[in-house]
Amino acid sequence: MSKDKLIIFDTTLRDGEQSPGASMTREEKVRIAKALERMRVDVIEAGFPIASPGDFEAVQAVARTVRESTVCGLARALDKDIERAGEALRDAESARIHTFIATSPIHMQAKLRMSPDQVLEQAVHAVKKARQFTDNVEFSPEDAGRSEPDFLCRVIEAVIDAGASTINIPDTVGYNIPQQFGELIRQLIERVPNSDKAVFSVHCHNDLGLAVANSLAAVLNGARQVECTINGLGERAGNAALEEVVMAVRTRQDVFPCDTELDTTQIVPCSRLVSSITGFPVQPNKAIVGANAFAHESGIHQDGVLKQRETYEIMRAEDVGWTENRIVLGKHSGRNAFRTRLRELGIEFESEEELNEAFARFKELADKKHEIFDEDLQALVTEANLTLEYECYKLVSLHVCSETGERPQARVTLNINGEERTGESDGSGPVDAAFRAIESLASSGGELLLYSVNNITSGTDAQGEVTVRLKKNGFIVNGLGADTDIVIASAKAYINALNKLADPEERSHPQLGDV
Repeated sequence: MSKDKLIIFDTTLRDGEQSPGASMTREEKVRIAKALERMRVDVIEAGFPIASPGDFEAVQAVARTVRESTVCGLARALDKDIERAGEALRDAESARIHTFIATSPIHMQAKLRMSPDQVLEQAVHAVKKARQFTDNVEFSPEDAGRSEPDFLCRVIEAVIDAGASTINIPDTVGYNIPQQFGELIRQLIERVPNSDKAVFSVHCHNDLGLAVANSLAAVLNGARQVECTINGLGERAGNAALEEVVMAVRTRQDVFPCDTELDTTQIVPCSRLVSSITGFPVQPNKAIVGANAFAHESGIHQDGVLKQRETYEIMRAEDVGWTENRIVLGKHSGRNAFRTRLRELGIEFESEEELNEAFARFKELADKKHEIFDEDLQALVTEANLTLEYECYKLVSLHVCSETGERPQARVTLNINGEERTGESDGSGPVDAAFRAIESLASSGGELLLYSVNNITSGTDAQGEVTVRLKKNGFIVNGLGADTDIVIASAKAYINALNKLADPEERSHPQLGDV
Protein backbone atom coordinates (compact mmCIF):
# COMPACT_ATOMS: atom_id res chain seq x y z
CA MET A 1 0.00 0.00 0.00
CA SER A 2 1.42 3.38 -1.00
CA LYS A 3 2.05 5.95 1.72
CA ASP A 4 0.65 9.46 1.85
CA LYS A 5 3.02 12.31 1.13
CA LEU A 6 3.91 14.54 4.07
CA ILE A 7 4.43 18.08 2.78
CA ILE A 8 7.33 19.96 4.37
CA PHE A 9 6.74 23.71 4.62
CA ASP A 10 9.93 25.48 5.68
CA THR A 11 9.61 28.88 7.35
CA THR A 12 13.26 29.49 8.25
CA LEU A 13 13.29 32.60 6.08
CA ARG A 14 10.16 34.02 7.70
CA ASP A 15 9.48 32.74 11.23
CA GLY A 16 13.11 31.72 11.69
CA GLU A 17 14.15 35.27 10.93
CA GLN A 18 11.97 36.46 13.82
CA SER A 19 14.56 35.13 16.26
CA PRO A 20 16.02 38.28 17.84
CA GLY A 21 19.12 39.19 15.83
CA ALA A 22 18.55 36.63 13.08
CA SER A 23 17.64 39.13 10.36
CA MET A 24 19.01 38.04 6.96
CA THR A 25 19.93 40.02 3.88
CA ARG A 26 18.30 39.37 0.51
CA GLU A 27 21.40 37.53 -0.73
CA GLU A 28 21.52 35.35 2.40
CA LYS A 29 17.85 34.45 2.01
CA VAL A 30 18.47 33.42 -1.60
CA ARG A 31 21.42 31.22 -0.54
CA ILE A 32 19.31 29.45 2.07
CA ALA A 33 16.39 29.12 -0.36
CA LYS A 34 18.68 27.40 -2.87
CA ALA A 35 19.83 24.99 -0.15
CA LEU A 36 16.21 24.22 0.77
CA GLU A 37 15.41 23.66 -2.90
CA ARG A 38 18.31 21.20 -3.17
CA MET A 39 16.84 19.39 -0.18
CA ARG A 40 13.56 19.19 -2.14
CA VAL A 41 11.55 21.10 0.46
CA ASP A 42 7.99 21.37 -0.86
CA VAL A 43 7.14 24.92 0.24
CA ILE A 44 9.54 27.74 1.18
CA GLU A 45 7.97 30.61 3.10
CA ALA A 46 10.31 33.35 1.96
CA GLY A 47 9.13 36.20 4.14
CA PHE A 48 6.53 38.79 5.00
CA PRO A 49 6.45 41.16 1.99
CA ILE A 50 4.55 43.97 3.74
CA ALA A 51 7.07 44.11 6.63
CA SER A 52 9.58 46.33 4.82
CA PRO A 53 10.94 47.13 1.34
CA GLY A 54 13.86 44.82 2.12
CA ASP A 55 11.59 41.90 2.97
CA PHE A 56 9.54 42.49 -0.18
CA GLU A 57 12.70 42.44 -2.30
CA ALA A 58 13.93 39.28 -0.57
CA VAL A 59 10.67 37.42 -1.25
CA GLN A 60 10.75 38.67 -4.84
CA ALA A 61 14.37 37.50 -5.27
CA VAL A 62 13.58 34.04 -3.87
CA ALA A 63 10.50 33.80 -6.12
CA ARG A 64 12.65 34.60 -9.16
CA THR A 65 15.38 32.14 -8.19
CA VAL A 66 13.61 29.00 -6.94
CA ARG A 67 12.06 26.81 -9.62
CA GLU A 68 11.51 23.41 -8.00
CA SER A 69 9.80 24.40 -4.73
CA THR A 70 6.68 26.45 -4.12
CA VAL A 71 7.52 29.93 -2.82
CA CYS A 72 5.17 31.37 -0.21
CA GLY A 73 4.62 34.86 1.16
CA LEU A 74 2.88 35.63 4.45
CA ALA A 75 0.09 38.21 4.69
CA ARG A 76 -2.27 39.32 7.40
CA ALA A 77 -5.95 39.18 6.46
CA LEU A 78 -5.67 42.68 5.04
CA ASP A 79 -5.97 43.75 1.40
CA LYS A 80 -2.71 45.73 1.45
CA ASP A 81 -0.77 42.74 2.83
CA ILE A 82 -2.24 40.32 0.29
CA GLU A 83 -1.66 42.67 -2.64
CA ARG A 84 1.95 43.17 -1.58
CA ALA A 85 2.48 39.40 -1.29
CA GLY A 86 0.90 38.83 -4.69
CA GLU A 87 3.21 41.40 -6.24
CA ALA A 88 6.31 39.90 -4.59
CA LEU A 89 5.41 36.41 -5.82
CA ARG A 90 4.48 37.43 -9.37
CA ASP A 91 7.54 35.80 -10.98
CA ALA A 92 7.43 32.54 -9.00
CA GLU A 93 7.19 29.28 -10.91
CA SER A 94 4.83 28.08 -8.17
CA ALA A 95 3.41 30.61 -5.70
CA ARG A 96 1.39 30.41 -2.51
CA ILE A 97 -0.12 33.17 -0.37
CA HIS A 98 -0.41 32.35 3.33
CA THR A 99 -2.93 34.60 5.07
CA PHE A 100 -3.95 34.57 8.72
CA ILE A 101 -6.12 36.13 11.40
CA ALA A 102 -6.37 35.31 15.10
CA THR A 103 -9.30 33.19 16.32
CA SER A 104 -8.66 32.68 20.05
CA PRO A 105 -10.86 34.65 22.49
CA ILE A 106 -7.86 36.45 24.02
CA HIS A 107 -6.50 37.51 20.63
CA MET A 108 -9.87 38.58 19.23
CA GLN A 109 -10.74 40.61 22.32
CA ALA A 110 -7.39 42.04 23.42
CA LYS A 111 -5.49 42.38 20.13
CA LEU A 112 -7.94 42.60 17.25
CA ARG A 113 -10.88 44.07 19.21
CA MET A 114 -13.18 42.25 16.80
CA SER A 115 -16.18 40.00 17.33
CA PRO A 116 -16.08 36.35 16.18
CA ASP A 117 -18.45 37.17 13.31
CA GLN A 118 -16.17 40.01 12.17
CA VAL A 119 -13.16 37.69 12.28
CA LEU A 120 -15.01 35.07 10.25
CA GLU A 121 -16.01 37.66 7.65
CA GLN A 122 -12.47 39.03 7.41
CA ALA A 123 -11.00 35.53 7.03
CA VAL A 124 -13.29 34.70 4.13
CA HIS A 125 -12.62 38.05 2.46
CA ALA A 126 -8.85 37.55 2.78
CA VAL A 127 -8.93 34.09 1.17
CA LYS A 128 -11.06 35.37 -1.72
CA LYS A 129 -8.68 38.30 -2.16
CA ALA A 130 -5.64 35.98 -2.20
CA ARG A 131 -7.32 33.79 -4.82
CA GLN A 132 -7.13 36.76 -7.20
CA PHE A 133 -3.35 36.21 -7.28
CA THR A 134 -2.98 32.41 -7.01
CA ASP A 135 -5.05 29.25 -6.68
CA ASN A 136 -2.65 28.07 -3.97
CA VAL A 137 -3.93 29.78 -0.81
CA GLU A 138 -3.19 28.77 2.76
CA PHE A 139 -5.18 30.04 5.72
CA SER A 140 -4.11 30.03 9.38
CA PRO A 141 -6.38 30.74 12.36
CA GLU A 142 -3.68 32.31 14.55
CA ASP A 143 -3.53 30.91 18.11
CA ALA A 144 -5.72 27.98 17.05
CA GLY A 145 -4.32 26.00 19.98
CA ARG A 146 -6.25 28.25 22.35
CA SER A 147 -9.30 28.79 20.16
CA GLU A 148 -12.80 27.39 20.73
CA PRO A 149 -13.15 24.20 18.60
CA ASP A 150 -16.72 25.06 17.52
CA PHE A 151 -15.62 28.48 16.22
CA LEU A 152 -12.56 26.95 14.55
CA CYS A 153 -14.83 24.56 12.67
CA ARG A 154 -17.01 27.46 11.47
CA VAL A 155 -14.00 29.45 10.25
CA ILE A 156 -12.28 26.51 8.57
CA GLU A 157 -15.42 25.42 6.72
CA ALA A 158 -15.99 28.97 5.48
CA VAL A 159 -12.42 29.59 4.24
CA ILE A 160 -12.32 26.23 2.45
CA ASP A 161 -15.54 27.21 0.68
CA ALA A 162 -13.85 30.53 -0.15
CA GLY A 163 -10.95 28.72 -1.86
CA ALA A 164 -8.29 27.89 0.73
CA SER A 165 -6.55 24.66 -0.24
CA THR A 166 -4.36 24.38 2.87
CA ILE A 167 -5.59 24.86 6.42
CA ASN A 168 -2.81 25.43 8.92
CA ILE A 169 -3.50 24.97 12.64
CA PRO A 170 -0.88 26.93 14.62
CA ASP A 171 0.06 26.37 18.23
CA THR A 172 1.23 29.98 18.20
CA VAL A 173 2.36 30.21 21.83
CA GLY A 174 3.49 26.59 22.31
CA TYR A 175 0.70 25.93 24.83
CA ASN A 176 -0.52 22.52 23.69
CA ILE A 177 0.61 19.02 24.62
CA PRO A 178 0.78 16.17 22.08
CA GLN A 179 -2.32 14.17 23.06
CA GLN A 180 -4.45 17.31 23.22
CA PHE A 181 -3.13 18.77 19.97
CA GLY A 182 -3.42 15.50 18.06
CA GLU A 183 -7.01 15.15 19.22
CA LEU A 184 -7.77 18.71 18.07
CA ILE A 185 -6.52 17.92 14.56
CA ARG A 186 -8.55 14.68 14.45
CA GLN A 187 -11.71 16.49 15.57
CA LEU A 188 -11.33 19.29 13.05
CA ILE A 189 -10.85 16.90 10.15
CA GLU A 190 -13.87 14.83 11.27
CA ARG A 191 -16.19 17.71 12.08
CA VAL A 192 -15.57 20.14 9.21
CA PRO A 193 -17.87 18.95 6.38
CA ASN A 194 -15.56 19.98 3.53
CA SER A 195 -12.24 19.03 5.21
CA ASP A 196 -11.51 16.59 2.38
CA LYS A 197 -11.06 19.57 0.04
CA ALA A 198 -7.97 20.89 1.87
CA VAL A 199 -4.66 19.69 3.26
CA PHE A 200 -4.43 20.13 7.03
CA SER A 201 -1.17 21.55 8.31
CA VAL A 202 0.39 22.40 11.68
CA HIS A 203 2.78 25.11 12.86
CA CYS A 204 4.02 24.46 16.40
CA HIS A 205 6.14 26.65 18.63
CA ASN A 206 8.55 25.26 21.18
CA ASP A 207 7.79 27.25 24.35
CA LEU A 208 7.35 24.04 26.36
CA GLY A 209 9.83 22.04 24.28
CA LEU A 210 7.00 20.15 22.57
CA ALA A 211 6.97 21.60 19.04
CA VAL A 212 8.22 18.43 17.33
CA ALA A 213 6.13 16.14 19.54
CA ASN A 214 2.97 18.18 18.85
CA SER A 215 3.71 18.21 15.11
CA LEU A 216 4.16 14.44 15.01
CA ALA A 217 0.99 13.89 17.07
CA ALA A 218 -0.86 15.98 14.49
CA VAL A 219 0.57 13.90 11.63
CA LEU A 220 -0.62 10.73 13.32
CA ASN A 221 -4.09 12.28 13.46
CA GLY A 222 -4.35 13.33 9.83
CA ALA A 223 -2.22 16.42 9.26
CA ARG A 224 -0.29 16.13 5.99
CA GLN A 225 1.81 19.28 6.12
CA VAL A 226 4.23 20.33 8.83
CA GLU A 227 5.60 23.87 9.08
CA CYS A 228 9.10 23.86 10.53
CA THR A 229 12.53 25.50 10.42
CA ILE A 230 16.14 24.44 10.05
CA ASN A 231 17.71 23.94 13.51
CA GLY A 232 14.36 24.80 15.11
CA LEU A 233 15.07 28.50 14.62
CA GLY A 234 12.26 30.94 15.34
CA GLU A 235 10.40 33.35 17.57
CA ARG A 236 11.04 32.95 21.33
CA ALA A 237 11.96 29.28 21.93
CA GLY A 238 11.72 28.50 18.23
CA ASN A 239 9.70 26.23 15.95
CA ALA A 240 9.55 22.53 15.25
CA ALA A 241 12.95 21.51 13.85
CA LEU A 242 12.69 20.32 10.25
CA GLU A 243 15.49 17.79 10.66
CA GLU A 244 13.81 16.17 13.68
CA VAL A 245 10.36 15.97 12.09
CA VAL A 246 11.66 14.57 8.81
CA MET A 247 13.95 11.96 10.37
CA ALA A 248 11.38 10.88 12.96
CA VAL A 249 8.90 10.15 10.19
CA ARG A 250 11.56 8.54 7.97
CA THR A 251 13.00 6.39 10.77
CA ARG A 252 9.65 5.25 12.19
CA GLN A 253 7.88 4.16 9.04
CA ASP A 254 6.35 1.39 11.13
CA VAL A 255 4.32 4.07 12.91
CA PHE A 256 3.71 6.86 10.39
CA PRO A 257 1.35 6.32 7.43
CA CYS A 258 3.21 8.92 5.37
CA ASP A 259 6.71 10.01 4.34
CA THR A 260 8.45 13.04 2.89
CA GLU A 261 10.24 13.29 -0.45
CA LEU A 262 13.21 15.22 0.95
CA ASP A 263 16.83 14.51 0.08
CA THR A 264 17.92 14.04 3.68
CA THR A 265 21.64 14.06 2.78
CA GLN A 266 21.26 17.84 2.45
CA ILE A 267 20.16 18.30 6.08
CA VAL A 268 23.58 18.80 7.70
CA PRO A 269 24.94 21.14 4.96
CA CYS A 270 21.76 23.25 5.19
CA SER A 271 21.96 23.30 8.99
CA ARG A 272 25.54 24.58 8.85
CA LEU A 273 24.62 27.23 6.29
CA VAL A 274 21.73 28.56 8.39
CA SER A 275 23.86 28.53 11.54
CA SER A 276 26.65 30.42 9.79
CA ILE A 277 24.37 33.07 8.30
CA THR A 278 22.25 33.71 11.38
CA GLY A 279 25.05 33.39 13.93
CA PHE A 280 23.01 30.89 15.95
CA PRO A 281 25.35 27.96 16.69
CA VAL A 282 23.99 24.41 16.88
CA GLN A 283 24.40 22.86 20.32
CA PRO A 284 26.64 19.75 20.24
CA ASN A 285 23.92 17.44 21.59
CA LYS A 286 21.25 18.69 19.15
CA ALA A 287 19.40 15.78 17.52
CA ILE A 288 20.41 14.92 13.95
CA VAL A 289 22.67 17.94 13.27
CA GLY A 290 24.62 18.39 16.53
CA ALA A 291 28.33 17.54 16.49
CA ASN A 292 27.73 14.74 19.02
CA ALA A 293 24.58 13.33 17.38
CA PHE A 294 26.47 10.28 16.10
CA ALA A 295 29.40 10.27 18.57
CA HIS A 296 29.88 7.45 21.06
CA GLU A 297 31.91 8.02 24.21
CA SER A 298 30.88 5.00 26.29
CA GLY A 299 32.99 1.91 25.80
CA ILE A 300 29.89 -0.28 25.82
CA HIS A 301 28.32 1.83 23.08
CA GLN A 302 31.52 1.88 21.04
CA ASP A 303 31.83 -1.88 21.26
CA GLY A 304 28.22 -2.37 20.21
CA VAL A 305 28.45 -0.01 17.24
CA LEU A 306 31.66 -1.65 16.03
CA LYS A 307 29.97 -5.05 16.12
CA GLN A 308 26.72 -3.85 14.55
CA ARG A 309 25.84 -0.23 13.99
CA GLU A 310 22.14 -0.69 14.74
CA THR A 311 22.87 -1.61 18.37
CA TYR A 312 23.14 2.09 19.26
CA GLU A 313 22.41 3.99 16.03
CA ILE A 314 18.87 4.18 14.66
CA MET A 315 19.97 6.27 11.65
CA ARG A 316 23.03 6.35 9.43
CA ALA A 317 25.08 9.52 9.79
CA GLU A 318 25.66 9.69 6.04
CA ASP A 319 21.88 9.64 5.40
CA VAL A 320 21.54 13.11 6.93
CA GLY A 321 24.67 14.55 5.34
CA TRP A 322 27.53 13.78 7.74
CA THR A 323 30.63 12.85 5.72
CA GLU A 324 34.27 12.09 6.29
CA ASN A 325 35.33 14.39 3.43
CA ARG A 326 37.74 16.58 5.41
CA ILE A 327 40.48 18.38 3.50
CA VAL A 328 39.14 20.27 0.52
CA LEU A 329 41.64 22.79 -0.77
CA GLY A 330 45.01 24.33 0.04
CA LYS A 331 47.19 27.27 -0.90
CA HIS A 332 48.24 25.66 -4.19
CA SER A 333 44.67 25.04 -5.37
CA GLY A 334 43.62 26.91 -8.49
CA ARG A 335 40.62 29.02 -9.34
CA ASN A 336 38.84 26.17 -11.17
CA ALA A 337 39.18 23.78 -8.22
CA PHE A 338 37.91 26.54 -5.93
CA ARG A 339 34.89 27.25 -8.17
CA THR A 340 34.15 23.53 -8.60
CA ARG A 341 34.18 22.78 -4.87
CA LEU A 342 31.94 25.75 -4.06
CA ARG A 343 29.55 24.62 -6.80
CA GLU A 344 29.43 21.19 -5.14
CA LEU A 345 28.51 23.00 -1.92
CA GLY A 346 25.69 24.76 -3.77
CA ILE A 347 27.41 28.14 -4.06
CA GLU A 348 27.39 29.85 -7.45
CA PHE A 349 28.84 33.21 -8.45
CA GLU A 350 26.83 35.66 -10.52
CA SER A 351 29.92 37.18 -12.15
CA GLU A 352 33.63 36.60 -12.70
CA GLU A 353 34.29 39.62 -10.52
CA GLU A 354 32.55 37.95 -7.57
CA LEU A 355 34.53 34.76 -8.18
CA ASN A 356 37.81 36.66 -8.33
CA GLU A 357 37.07 38.51 -5.09
CA ALA A 358 36.16 35.28 -3.32
CA PHE A 359 39.25 33.53 -4.70
CA ALA A 360 41.46 36.36 -3.44
CA ARG A 361 39.97 35.96 0.06
CA PHE A 362 40.52 32.22 -0.20
CA LYS A 363 44.21 32.75 -1.02
CA GLU A 364 44.56 35.08 1.96
CA LEU A 365 43.04 32.43 4.20
CA ALA A 366 45.24 29.70 2.70
CA ASP A 367 48.33 31.71 3.65
CA LYS A 368 47.20 31.63 7.28
CA LYS A 369 45.73 28.13 7.37
CA HIS A 370 47.28 25.04 5.80
CA GLU A 371 44.11 22.95 5.42
CA ILE A 372 40.92 24.49 4.07
CA PHE A 373 37.71 22.66 4.94
CA ASP A 374 34.17 22.91 3.55
CA GLU A 375 33.16 24.82 6.68
CA ASP A 376 35.93 27.37 6.01
CA LEU A 377 34.61 27.91 2.49
CA GLN A 378 31.05 28.36 3.74
CA ALA A 379 32.27 30.91 6.30
CA LEU A 380 34.34 32.70 3.66
CA VAL A 381 31.34 33.14 1.38
CA THR A 382 29.07 34.09 4.28
CA GLU A 383 31.51 36.77 5.42
CA ALA A 384 31.70 38.13 1.87
CA ASN A 385 27.90 38.41 1.84
CA LEU A 386 27.94 40.37 5.10
CA THR A 387 28.91 43.49 3.18
CA LEU A 388 25.97 45.87 3.22
CA GLU A 389 25.09 48.37 0.50
CA TYR A 390 25.43 51.03 3.18
CA GLU A 391 28.61 50.66 5.24
CA CYS A 392 29.41 53.43 7.66
CA TYR A 393 32.36 51.66 9.28
CA LYS A 394 35.21 49.65 7.75
CA LEU A 395 38.11 48.09 9.62
CA VAL A 396 41.46 49.37 8.38
CA SER A 397 43.83 48.02 11.04
CA LEU A 398 43.85 46.69 14.58
CA HIS A 399 46.76 46.44 17.01
CA VAL A 400 46.27 44.77 20.39
CA CYS A 401 48.86 44.29 23.13
CA SER A 402 48.15 41.75 25.86
CA GLU A 403 50.69 40.45 28.38
CA THR A 404 50.72 38.88 31.80
CA GLY A 405 50.17 41.35 34.62
CA GLU A 406 49.37 44.26 32.32
CA ARG A 407 45.98 45.65 31.24
CA PRO A 408 45.43 44.94 27.52
CA GLN A 409 45.62 47.89 25.12
CA ALA A 410 44.03 48.23 21.68
CA ARG A 411 44.51 50.71 18.84
CA VAL A 412 42.09 50.58 15.94
CA THR A 413 41.85 52.52 12.69
CA LEU A 414 38.44 52.71 11.03
CA ASN A 415 37.27 54.19 7.78
CA ILE A 416 34.15 56.11 8.80
CA ASN A 417 32.16 57.41 5.85
CA GLY A 418 35.37 57.74 3.82
CA GLU A 419 37.51 59.29 6.55
CA GLU A 420 40.16 57.31 8.44
CA ARG A 421 40.16 57.80 12.20
CA THR A 422 42.17 56.08 14.96
CA GLY A 423 41.08 55.32 18.50
CA GLU A 424 42.71 53.67 21.51
CA SER A 425 41.47 52.04 24.71
CA ASP A 426 42.35 49.55 27.37
CA GLY A 427 40.08 46.75 28.58
CA SER A 428 39.71 43.75 30.83
CA GLY A 429 40.86 41.56 27.95
CA PRO A 430 42.06 42.00 24.36
CA VAL A 431 38.53 41.70 22.90
CA ASP A 432 37.10 44.12 25.45
CA ALA A 433 39.90 46.59 24.67
CA ALA A 434 39.23 46.26 20.92
CA PHE A 435 35.48 46.84 21.38
CA ARG A 436 36.11 49.88 23.58
CA ALA A 437 38.54 51.32 21.02
CA ILE A 438 35.94 50.87 18.27
CA GLU A 439 33.25 52.47 20.44
CA SER A 440 35.54 55.43 21.16
CA LEU A 441 35.17 56.23 17.47
CA ALA A 442 31.64 55.04 16.76
CA SER A 443 29.86 56.20 19.94
CA SER A 444 26.95 53.99 18.89
CA GLY A 445 25.31 53.66 22.28
CA GLY A 446 24.50 50.04 21.44
CA GLU A 447 24.10 47.54 24.28
CA LEU A 448 26.10 44.31 23.94
CA LEU A 449 23.65 41.44 24.46
CA LEU A 450 25.74 38.52 23.26
CA TYR A 451 29.36 37.70 22.48
CA SER A 452 29.86 34.16 21.19
CA VAL A 453 32.87 32.38 19.69
CA ASN A 454 32.72 29.08 17.82
CA ASN A 455 35.51 27.26 16.05
CA ILE A 456 34.60 26.56 12.44
CA THR A 457 36.85 23.49 12.26
CA SER A 458 39.24 21.72 14.61
CA GLY A 459 42.90 22.52 15.19
CA THR A 460 44.81 25.46 16.62
CA ASP A 461 44.83 27.17 13.22
CA ALA A 462 41.04 26.95 12.91
CA GLN A 463 39.05 30.01 12.02
CA GLY A 464 37.00 31.43 14.84
CA GLU A 465 33.49 32.54 13.99
CA VAL A 466 32.28 35.31 16.28
CA THR A 467 28.72 36.48 16.82
CA VAL A 468 28.04 39.87 18.41
CA ARG A 469 24.48 40.91 19.26
CA LEU A 470 23.77 44.60 19.82
CA LYS A 471 20.59 46.36 20.92
CA LYS A 472 19.68 50.01 20.49
CA ASN A 473 16.27 51.64 20.90
CA GLY A 474 14.60 48.21 20.92
CA PHE A 475 16.27 47.18 17.64
CA ILE A 476 18.44 44.04 17.81
CA VAL A 477 21.07 43.01 15.26
CA ASN A 478 23.60 40.21 14.89
CA GLY A 479 27.11 40.91 13.65
CA LEU A 480 29.29 38.11 12.28
CA GLY A 481 33.03 37.87 11.72
CA ALA A 482 35.49 35.08 10.97
CA ASP A 483 39.27 34.97 11.10
CA THR A 484 42.09 32.75 12.33
CA ASP A 485 42.77 35.55 14.82
CA ILE A 486 39.92 35.63 17.34
CA VAL A 487 40.44 39.30 18.25
CA ILE A 488 40.25 40.36 14.60
CA ALA A 489 37.20 38.14 14.07
CA SER A 490 35.62 39.83 17.09
CA ALA A 491 36.33 43.31 15.72
CA LYS A 492 34.87 42.33 12.34
CA ALA A 493 31.73 41.03 14.04
CA TYR A 494 31.31 44.17 16.15
CA ILE A 495 31.76 46.43 13.14
CA ASN A 496 29.31 44.35 11.10
CA ALA A 497 26.73 44.83 13.87
CA LEU A 498 27.42 48.58 14.02
CA ASN A 499 26.82 48.85 10.27
CA LYS A 500 23.48 47.07 10.66
CA LEU A 501 22.47 49.47 13.42
CA ALA A 502 23.39 52.37 11.15
CA ASP A 503 21.71 50.94 8.04
CA PRO A 504 18.27 52.50 7.48
CA GLU A 505 17.18 49.46 5.44
CA GLU A 506 18.01 47.15 8.33
CA ARG A 507 16.14 49.42 10.74
CA SER A 508 12.95 49.26 8.66
CA HIS A 509 12.41 45.55 9.27
CA PRO A 510 9.63 45.26 11.87
CA GLN A 511 8.39 41.77 12.74
CA LEU A 512 4.66 42.05 12.15
CA GLY A 513 3.49 38.48 12.25
CA ASP A 514 3.62 35.60 14.70
CA VAL A 515 1.66 32.66 13.34
